[in-house]
Order: sequence, then structure tokens, then C-alpha cells
Amino acid sequence: MSKAGTYPTFADLLQREGTLAGTSWGLFPDATRGTPSFITPQSLLAARACIQAGIAFGLDYPADAFDPGMSLKRKAPHHTIYSSHPAHRDDYLDGYYLQGSTQIDGLRHRRADDVGFYNGTPDDHVKAGFPTLGVQEWAEEPIVGRGVLVDLDGHRRTQGSPIDHENGEPLPLELIESALDAQKVSLRRGDILMLHTGWCEWFLGLDVEEKHRMRESRRATGVAQSQQFVAWAWDNQLAVVAADNFAFECLPAVPGSPFKHTAPNDHGMMHQQLLAKLGMPLGELWKLGPLCRHMRTAGSWEALVSIKPLNIVGATGSPANATALV
Repeated sequence: MSKAGTYPTFADLLQREGTLAGTSWGLFPDATRGTPSFITPQSLLAARACIQAGIAFGLDYPADAFDPGMSLKRKAPHHTIYSSHPAHRDDYLDGYYLQGSTQIDGLRHRRADDVGFYNGTPDDHVKAGFPTLGVQEWAEEPIVGRGVLVDLDGHRRTQGSPIDHENGEPLPLELIESALDAQKVSLRRGDILMLHTGWCEWFLGLDVEEKHRMRESRRATGVAQSQQFVAWAWDNQLAVVAADNFAFECLPAVPGSPFKHTAPNDHGMMHQQLLAKLGMPLGELWKLGPLCRHMRTAGSWEALVSIKPLNIVGATGSPANATALV
């Protein structure tokens, strides 16, 4: 475990021995919490200053919003309301995929092909009824801190080159850094990073046939896979990285992805590196449009953000139940 408040750089992580190389395993005080550990009581208290207008934004889409969506397996839940007598109503959901709409990926959502689950958790512990790495960790102690929204969509529009969602454009780290510079925003330890690409609103605006066509194409806008992005996210000590798109990173992985050999089952995606090796939660399909438009008008890009997953022991992911206070 690292000394209080000090963590190695990503370059140093790569020099760790054996299966620890490139991981944060064993560095955090709470072995299964991951990078939300970067948020300290002091940084949480400081995040109160982000509340200036007294407005709350829900960052979750409805559970059935992406029907059809990009996933080949996840479907919208079926909602049933029943009554036992005229004065009573109750309800339940059938076929509820916890990552079917706005979500937070838990640390057991991905296993690294080369070294296994986060912190060396045995494979046979990652099943229903076992708590290790489950999202209940973040339900019992929610992830709350300063959120920073990076308006990639707006930045590209001001440059006269809108993001190409039709072809699933990969978004490089350089674009994120350029947008941050344009917004005059500096990142701090423990920040919850929110990337506004405009993809969700674009996709939800398509007709059903176009949505099916996009799903079949297996192309979706997202962050381009690179070792540089992974290092940047870790070295900035981000607690969570989230976006308003399908998989946070682009689909398919870029041809030059450095993770083609270490993550063959994911075809070179970064999920294994971020979740299973660094312990960094991913937010996907977040509803960032209304928040972004408010921030653009207000000229402020920070908010107090709360993420409170469902308290389902051993779940691999959950609706984010995310709220931004500005």
C-alpha cells in the first residue's frame, strides 16, 4: 500500500514486478474500491464550491431509452404494475440488464486476459452472491466529488468540424486536452471526468431502422485506445471517467491499439487496462446534454457529482444514479 496521499506515476506502475506491472493492485487503503480512493474528505468538502446556481441535473437516461441500442444482448426491461386490492399498487421489472442504459462499470466487469481480475481476485470469486469487487462497494460508500465536464462536441463545432458519429470517430487524447485548454479548466486529484461527445442525443434522434443499422455496423464514437490516455487518466488521479456514448472508448478499437495482444478477447479495447488493472470505473451512456448546455451558458464546467449504484451484492455494473449539482 502507498503512503497516505502518495501514488506512483504510470511510468512507475509499468516498472512493478511480474503481474503487478501496469496495475494499481495493492496501492489503495481499501483494496477493492479502486480509483475513487483518490477522493479525499478534503477534496469532497472543496467540491461544495461547485454549487453556485442551486440546480440539480439527473445524469441517467430512462432504463428503456436504448431500445434498440448498440448492445447485441441487452434489451429493455419489461415493467409490470400489479395490485392486491383497490388501494394498493406495486411493481417489478423482468429482464433488467443493469448496464442497459446509463451505467457505471464495476471492477468485476472486466477480467484482464493476461493477469486476471483486479487485485488478483480469483476467478471463482466473481459470481453471483460473492461480494468481492461488486458495485455494492460504491453503493454503501457512494462516489461523490468534483465533476469536470469536457465539451468535446462543442469544441469540435467551434472548429467547424463536428464529430463524425455516423462512422464512429475515435477521439484522441489531444482533443480532450485541447478542449480542456479552451475551457480554461485544470484537473485535480479525485475528479470525476465527464466527456460530452453528443453521441447519445445523436443516436436517440435516429429512427428505429437507423439504430439497427448502427448496431450492426459495430461502430461507435469514443475515446481512441492509447497507452497515452491510460497514463494521462492515472497520472491526473481521476476517480472516474465517463462519457455520453456507448462504450466510453470507440468501437472498433483503433488499428494501432497497444492492447491488441494483452486484451485479445476485447479486440484491443482499453476496458481491461482501466478496470482490471487500474481499478478505474467507467461511466457509459450518461445524459450530459442538458448539463453541458447549462455549463456552456454559465461559463463554468464543474459540478458536485454523486454516483450511487444499486446496492446489489456482487453486481458487475449498475445504473449510475448520477446527479450533478451546480
